[in-house]
Amino acid sequence: MTRLVGSTKTLFCTASLALLTYGVAVAVPLGKAQTGEPASLLPKAAGERQYSPPLRAPRTNNVYFGDLHLHTNISTDAYLQGTVATSQADAYRFAMGQTVQTDSGMPARLKRPLDFLAVTDHAENYGLYPGLDAGHPALAGTELEQRWRSVQSIAAEKGLRAAFGSVIRANGPMPELPEKFVRDEWAKSARIADQYNRPGHFTTVIGYEWTGMIKGDNLHRVVLYRDGADQAGKTLPFNAALGNDPEDLWQALESYEASGGQGLAIAHNGNVSNGRMFSPKTVSGQAIDARYAEQRQRWEPVYEATQVKGDGETHPSLSPDDPFADFETWDRYNVAGSTAKEPWMLRYEYARQALIDGLKLEQELGANPFQFGMIGGSDSHTGLATTAEDNFFGKFANGGPSPDRMRDKSAGQPQNNWQLGASGLTAIWAPENTREALFDALKRREVYATTGTRIRLRFFGGWDFTKEELNYADYARIGYERGVPMGSELADGGSGESPVFFLHAIKDPDAANLDRIQIVKGWIDNSGTPREKLFDVALSDSRKPDKNGGIEPVGNTVDVANARYSNSIGDPELMTWWRDPEFDPNQPAFYYVRVLEIPTPRWTTYDAAFYNVPIATGAPEFLQERAYSSPIWYRPTGS
Repeated sequence: MTRLVGSTKTLFCTASLALLTYGVAVAVPLGKAQTGEPASLLPKAAGERQYSPPLRAPRTNNVYFGDLHLHTNISTDAYLQGTVATSQADAYRFAMGQTVQTDSGMPARLKRPLDFLAVTDHAENYGLYPGLDAGHPALAGTELEQRWRSVQSIAAEKGLRAAFGSVIRANGPMPELPEKFVRDEWAKSARIADQYNRPGHFTTVIGYEWTGMIKGDNLHRVVLYRDGADQAGKTLPFNAALGNDPEDLWQALESYEASGGQGLAIAHNGNVSNGRMFSPKTVSGQAIDARYAEQRQRWEPVYEATQVKGDGETHPSLSPDDPFADFETWDRYNVAGSTAKEPWMLRYEYARQALIDGLKLEQELGANPFQFGMIGGSDSHTGLATTAEDNFFGKFANGGPSPDRMRDKSAGQPQNNWQLGASGLTAIWAPENTREALFDALKRREVYATTGTRIRLRFFGGWDFTKEELNYADYARIGYERGVPMGSELADGGSGESPVFFLHAIKDPDAANLDRIQIVKGWIDNSGTPREKLFDVALSDSRKPDKNGGIEPVGNTVDVANARYSNSIGDPELMTWWRDPEFDPNQPAFYYVRVLEIPTPRWTTYDAAFYNVPIATGAPEFLQERAYSSPIWYRPTGS
C-alpha cells in the first residue's frame, strides 16, 4: 500500500509533520528543586496511573540536522587556501544562524540554523598557521617561526599558497610541533566548543580529522567525542605522523576510552581512496580477519556517504540497473590527484557495494567489518557549513561565490570547482539535542544522510506491522515497540514470512517536493553470490509501474535561465507499507531507503543566473537531491 498525503502540491499534513519531526516527548522528572514547580504539578510516582498522554506515552525520538565535518583556519590546507580570518567560534555562530563575514569580505548566513555542528580541523599541524600569525610563545625562536617569516615576505607578492610551496616544502619535511603548543591549541578548541554548546537547542561536538593517506589514496577519518572539554581536552588529537593506519587510530580511541571518555571514527570519501577504503585487505596487506572486522564495526559505526568531494552511495558501473546511480560522481583520481583511477578500484570505494561485501565477509569471518550507517557532511574548509544549492560557499575560500569560480580549479587539484557538490548533512534521530543523545544515536546508527536538503525520513522493519497501523498517528511507537528503526538488526522472526517495513518521507519545508521512495536490498543468495536490487515502493503523482516495470519520470520544471523550479509536480509527503516479495529466510540481507526529490537547479545554475555568466562546460544544470537511510540488517538464525 502506498499512501500519498496531501490534496495539493504545496501543503501537507501538519499533524504528520509534527509527529515525524518532533516525536512524542516525555517530561523527565527533575524534582522540585530543579524545576521550581510545586510537588502537585510534578509527575506522580512510578506505577501511578496518569491521564496526560505525554506522561504515559513512551519516549520516541526527534530528528536533528547538522554537519559533523567542517574545517576552519585551524586546518593547514584551509589556512593556506585563504581561510585566514574564519575561526572556530565563527563556524559555531554561523551554524547557529548568525551572520558572519567570509575571508573575501562577503556576508554569509544560513536560511535556517543547524541543530548541531562538529568542527573537525586536521590533527596534522593543528592550529600551526594561526599560531604563527598570532606569535604564540611556544613557537618563538623555532625553525617553524623562521620559515614562517620567509613565507610572509613572499606571500605579500605571490599569495599564501605559492609562498608555502616555495618556502615550507622547499626546506624539507615540517618540523614537529612543540607539544605545549598543540596542547594549548587543542584545549582552547575544546573550550570554544563548550562555550557555544546549548544543550537542547544547539549542540557542539568536539572532534578533529585524522588525515591518514597512503601514496595519495584517501583513508581519512573524522573523530568525534561524546565528552566535553574537561575530558576531551586531556588527550591530544591523534595525527597521521603517529600512525598512518586506521588500526592505529582505533588503538588511540581505545586508549581514550580507557581514560574515561567515549569516541568514534567516521571514514569518508572512499571514492578517492583508489580501492583502499573498503578493501578486503588491511593497510599492511593482510587479509581482513575477525578481529579487524570487530574493531572496525566497533569504532566506525557510520560512514560519510556524501559530501563536497563527490557522492559515495554507489557508482553506475557497480549498479548498472540503477538509473540514479550516476550522481555527483568523482571517479578519476585519488584524493591527492596524483594517481588515476583504475576500474577494479571502484568496487572497494562505494557504500552500497561495501555493505554487500560486508555480508559475504561476515559469512567467512563471523563478523561484518562494513556494518555501518550512513551520514553526510560538508567537508567545507571555509568555516561555513553551507549545503543548499542556492547558498553554496565552496570547499575552500578561493571557491566562494564569484562570477569565475565555476571555471577555476579546486585548490590546485585536477577537478574544477564546478565538480564540487553542495553536500551534505547528517540527520540524527535522538530523544534530545545533546552531545550524549546525538553520540549514542550515531553509535546505534539511527541516522541518515542527505545531500543538503532536510527531508524527514523514518524507516522501521518488523514482522507483523499491518497496513492499517501505518495510518495511526503514533505509528512510530509501533515501529519501536514491535520492530526496529534504521541502523538496527532485525532478528529472525522464525516463521519464514517476509519482513515488513514502514517508510515515511516528508519534504524539506523550504525545498522541493518528493519524486519517490526506493528500497535498496543487498543479499547473499543460496549459491553464495552477492546480489543487489532496487525497488520503487512509493511514487508521487499517482504514478504506477507499467506492465514491464518501467516508471514514467516525475518530470522537470527547472527554468535554467532564471534558476527556478515549481512544486507543481511531485508530492510533499510519501508513506508506504512494504513487504519484501523475494525474501528467503536463509539468506542474509540488508535494506536501506533512498528518497529522491524532483529536479531542482544545481548551484552552478544559481551562480550563472546570479552573475549573468554561462554555466561551465560539463556542469549539470539540475539535480535530484536525495536522502539515504542507514540500513536494517537481517541475519538468519544460526548464522
